[in-house]
Amino acid sequence: MSFAYSSIGIGLSIAKVAEPHHHARTTLTGVTVGVDVTGSEKVWRTFQALGNIAFAYAFSNVLVEIQDTLKSSPPENKVMKKASTIGVATTTLFYVLCGIAGYAAFGNDAPGNFLTGFGFYEPFWLIDFANICIAVHLVGAYQVFGQPLFAFVEKWASNKWPENGYITTDHKIHLPCCGEYPFNWFRLVWRTLYVILTALLAMIFPFFNEFVGFIGSLSFYPLTVYFPVEMYIARAKIPKYSATWIWLKVLSWSCLVVSLVAMAGSLQGLYYSVKTFKPFKIQH
Repeated sequence: MSFAYSSIGIGLSIAKVAEPHHHARTTLTGVTVGVDVTGSEKVWRTFQALGNIAFAYAFSNVLVEIQDTLKSSPPENKVMKKASTIGVATTTLFYVLCGIAGYAAFGNDAPGNFLTGFGFYEPFWLIDFANICIAVHLVGAYQVFGQPLFAFVEKWASNKWPENGYITTDHKIHLPCCGEYPFNWFRLVWRTLYVILTALLAMIFPFFNEFVGFIGSLSFYPLTVYFPVEMYIARAKIPKYSATWIWLKVLSWSCLVVSLVAMAGSLQGLYYSVKTFKPFKIQH
């Protein structure tokens, strides 16, 4: 899905740039201070953009779970390392191309999302198909990233009320051609309520870029940088204050600073968006 809608976005951007009368206002340093934004607004938007970039690396918290599904020959860690390298390189290539081609197409007036922000209008069928790909992608991602939270709450509830059959009892349901399926009432009710609540919040506060930046900044440092670095130092028994130890710590602290400024930028964007937003109203 990501490959499909990214390719469509890049292709439409290149087609727009190739139009005979295309004149997008672009500058080497992006939006112009004093014309498009104030100096402080540009700084805050830069910080928020760092959060959006950090969100692209949110896959790290499911790497171990994916690795657990692989066969042991060849070794899982070697397979996952190769897969991660290819995946990160491909993702980076496509996202950089989207950023460059999108800016070339729209210039300083580029929307936050050129496929859903009314950047393109023709051909309708291709844009609709790209947005269907986005929806399918997000439905799958929602399930993958929701599983750890679902499992945590259900395990906590089972430990808290071990005698409650409503929470702990699985009912076997026979499904044609699929065998038995363990059905649990608490799981059904809790997960359904969670989906309804998050859907309502998404409709009330439809600030995609700001929320993406905030979530990215919140999860990037602890899950993608701090814990992997500390585990590597402990497992490899790297001597304290050695050159490798110092550079790993510098990397970790630098990423912490990036996460903090990205979080600040995203929160500032959310604050100003909420101030001017009316829930369930069409914005013009």
